[in-house]
Formats: sequence, structure tokens, C-alpha cells
Amino acid sequence: MIKSYSSLSEIQSGLKSGTITTKALVEHYLGNIHQYAHLNAFNEVFEEEALQNAVLVDEKLKQGTAGRLAGMVIAIKDNICYQGHEVTASSKILEGFKSIYSSTVVERLLNEDAIIIGRCNCDEFAMGASNESSYFGLVKNHADNNCVPGGSSGGSAVAVQADMCHAAIGTDTGGSIRQPAAFCGLVGLKPTYGRVSRYGLIAYGSSFDQAGPLTRSVEDAALLLEIMAGADEYDSTTSQLPVDAYGAELKKSSGKKKIAYLREALTSDGVDEEVKKVLNDAIDKLRADGHEVEPVEFDYLEYIVPTYYILTMAEASSNLARFDGVHYGYRSKGATDLMSTYKLSRTEGFGKEVKRRIMLGTFVLSAGYYDAYYAKAQKVRRLIKERTDSILKEFDFILIPTAPEPAFEIGHISDDPLKSYMADIFTVQASLAGVPAISLPAGNNLRGLPLGLQLLTSHFNEQELLNFSKYFVEL
Repeated sequence: MIKSYSSLSEIQSGLKSGTITTKALVEHYLGNIHQYAHLNAFNEVFEEEALQNAVLVDEKLKQGTAGRLAGMVIAIKDNICYQGHEVTASSKILEGFKSIYSSTVVERLLNEDAIIIGRCNCDEFAMGASNESSYFGLVKNHADNNCVPGGSSGGSAVAVQADMCHAAIGTDTGGSIRQPAAFCGLVGLKPTYGRVSRYGLIAYGSSFDQAGPLTRSVEDAALLLEIMAGADEYDSTTSQLPVDAYGAELKKSSGKKKIAYLREALTSDGVDEEVKKVLNDAIDKLRADGHEVEPVEFDYLEYIVPTYYILTMAEASSNLARFDGVHYGYRSKGATDLMSTYKLSRTEGFGKEVKRRIMLGTFVLSAGYYDAYYAKAQKVRRLIKERTDSILKEFDFILIPTAPEPAFEIGHISDDPLKSYMADIFTVQASLAGVPAISLPAGNNLRGLPLGLQLLTSHFNEQELLNFSKYFVEL
């Protein structure tokens, strides 16, 4: 029987000693996928392909030619293109569509001998904080099947949480990696905007979207980031800055740091008392260990969520215009001409939340309202970025909860979109400012549900963020 591994280095040690094989690992994960099928984490499992690739990796290991991710069995969110495989963004409108190319992220992982075991369920077009808007059904939290896993990368998080794969790749527009990581007790990393190529990711909000890892350890997050990051000729928004050896140079931070926390996180009535307690406990431990930890005011906190949603809905209304019943996926059987093809295919193909965001996005971009909403939101985004940057000039990190409450019960917010949007209040700051952020496990509440704390740092400072995270999780 194969145990649950906490890091790739542990797996590779077993592979080297001969106590396990990659094929046996894949069989172990496939067994768990079948056992926990009721969690609905996967939209498709690449069973035969994963087993065949495992045999190839085992052969490479014997020959000494295996890549750095040999033994890493991963899942990808179903909005990341993988050549020859279906990719749907969990939407009816893309059901049956096969990608004709692979994303840069997938190419780089495969080049290092990672094995992709399947594509994971998510909120439709990555729009949601609970994984309840998928066309393929909701995903359940492995810690409590009555609760959501977070969203939109909920399937990816549960796949790792329930040991159905070793790690997963999600996408984060406004917290879609970090919030599910917190709800499922994992490490979830959103890199600096531009650090990882967006080529081959189905676009939601192009000035926000980022791919990143969901893992059981900081070490694995560092290695996966190192392999995925870097300039890409297919994505002009990627940075030309050299990529640090995040994995190889990972070391537990030892120096004393200046850390800010948002005062509102401890004073707001909207933050769960047990979430406040884990934040308070972390602050006390950091101070006891000699760090300087101070509260800061963030005057724009009440504007963060509306600014984020105005901008991302506007970008979504533009990005999703391509799904028209002509070029991709679903076409209504009731269509009789071009106009009815557009109207019926989009009406029948998109879910309720996606249609809501497209309509609101179209409204804020329309003549007469552009300046009142979209242009104003762009100005507020600049203010939020400048204030965040000024805090990070004075402090090494910002420490805040990942989410204001633990995983909530299924159906709790699905009828009230405003409640759903407010779940993002602590994650969208990093998204609006474009800075890197990581969610780290912070124990469980009294019901046994995982809680997470989040660290933010300055642009392209991922190495220090990962080093301090390694220290923080062992604090």
C-alpha cells in the first residue's frame, strides 16, 4: 500500500531506493479517484495515458535521463489547454471541444516528466468562489462533504486534498488558487502578474489571470513555479526578468522581518472569530520570535471588491465574445440564421453566473457609462496598487487571512451573488496590485475545517516569499 506523500523529494527518494515506482503511484492515485468519485473533482481522468506515461518515466529513471518532475503526478484545471484533450472551462458551451495546442505551462511541466492524470472541475469559466457554478456539477470538500471546496479551482484543490494526485495547477484571477487552498488545507501560490505565461489559459480577466500551483508543501510550490515561470514568446505580458531557482535556492528564512497586517482583518464584524484567532496567534508567534509586526490601515478596503468586479466583468464580456456558436463548441439546434445562432447558442450554452457577468461587463463598457464605471475603476485600481506598493516598501510582507470565513455549506451563498463576491475581499488586493501572494495552511477550526493565512510581498519577490513561507509553516 502506498502512503500519502507530503513532498516530491519524498517520492523521488522512494523511487531512487526502489520502494515505489511511478506506475504504482499512478495506480494509487487512480484508486483514490475512483474511491472519491462522489467529490466530483475531475471532469475527465486520463487513466490509460497516465499509466503509459508512468512506464516511460520509470524507464527514464532507470536510464538516468528523467526530468526534475519525475514522480510528480499532477492534475490541471479544466481551463488550461492540453493538446488533443478536451478543455471546457466547465461550461456547456465548450463541451466536446478539444484543444489543438498545449499551454506553455503544460509544455514546461511535460518537458520535466510530470504526469498529467486528468482535468479538474471548476466554476464555469473560473467565475466563482465555491465551485457551485460548474455545468458538470458542484465539487464537495473532502474535509466535510456538506461544504464547498472554494473556487474557482475547487476541483484542483480537492484532487490534492483527497490524495487523488500529488499536486495540481490552478488559475487565479481574484483568489481562485488561494481561497480553495485555504478551504482544503493546502499551499496555494499566485505569482506576480507576468511571471508565468498565460498562453493556453482560457481567458477570463486578461489583466488578472495567472496560473499557479496547489501543493502539500512549500518545496513543491517553489519547484513548480521555477519550472513554469519565465518569458514566453507567445505571451507578450510575461516578464523578461530572469527566473530564480526557487526550488534549489529555497531555504527557511532566518532574518528578522517587518510584517504588516490589516487592522480591519481583526476588527471587522464580517470576519469569522476563529479566523481572527489564527491571525492573532500568528502575530503573537512572529513577535515572540523577534519580528516586527504592526497594524496598518488600508483605506481602500471597501472599494477593493467593487473595483475588481467592474474590471473583470468588463474583461470577461470582451473575452467571452468569441464563444458564439460559430467558432467553438456548442451550437443551438434551434438556430436558423446567423443572429439566432449567436443568441440561442450563447443563451443555452452559458450558465447563469457567466451570463450575469457578461451583461454587467457589457453595461460598464457601454457608451454613457464607461467613464462612470470602467474608467473610474481603473483609477481606483491604480490607487490600490500604489497604496499596496507603499506598504510593501516599508514592510517585507503583508499578513492577512486568505478568506473571511472557513469553507461554508453548499448552497449558502449560491442564491446571493453579492455574498459570493465578498468572499474575495482578502484575495483581490494582490490581484489588483499584481503582486505575488501565497495561502498557507493555518490549522483547523473547531468543526475540523481547514483555515488559511495569506502572505503578500512586492513584485517578483517570490524567492523571499517562499523562503519566509517555509519558515512560517513550521513556526
